[in-house]
Order: sequence, then C-alpha cells, then structure tokens
Amino acid sequence: MRKSAKRTTAKVLTAAQRREVAALVAQPDDKIDYSDIPPLTERFWKSAVRNPFYRPVKQQLTLRLDADVIAWLRRPGVGYQTRLNALLRSAMLKDLKKSA
Repeated sequence: MRKSAKRTTAKVLTAAQRREVAALVAQPDDKIDYSDIPPLTERFWKSAVRNPFYRPVKQQLTLRLDADVIAWLRRPGVGYQTRLNALLRSAMLKDLKKSA
C-alpha cells in the first residue's frame, strides 16, 4: 500500500502567537464576541450539505459474504461495494444513536 504524506505550508507559531492562542483558549465562552457572525437558522440547516471535499479514509479488506447477498448487492448494477458501505454506515449510525 502506498501512503502519501500531506505537506503543509504552516509555520511554527512564535512565542507571542502561542501566548495569544493560550489567552484565547483561557477566555470564557460568554466573553466571545459573535456580533460579526450571523445566527444559523433552521432554514440554513435544512439546505446544508456535507463538505463536498470530504473523502473518508478507506481500508481494503477481504470479506466473505453469502452468494445470495452479493447477488442482491450487484443486481442494480455497478457500485455494489458503495451500496454495501452505505448499508453498513446506516446501521452503524443507527446503532450509535441508540447507544448515545
């Protein structure tokens, strides 16, 4: 498996920048000025979309499934692995909500 390292142009913070960040972190939430940020309404969240640049990390594995399950996944055509992933993700999210 080939791994690629992401490079960043970010530089190490100076001592003054570290102090400024530490002061911001220590500040209580009620002292944060949100006046320049518009409030997010229900309308915003209804039309919100997941980050189109998001790419989940994939892991290759070997999996043994019953032949009839594979046939059912392949029946609609190309993309059976994507369908299987969507089914598993849906079950995972449902389980996480139940246990939360």
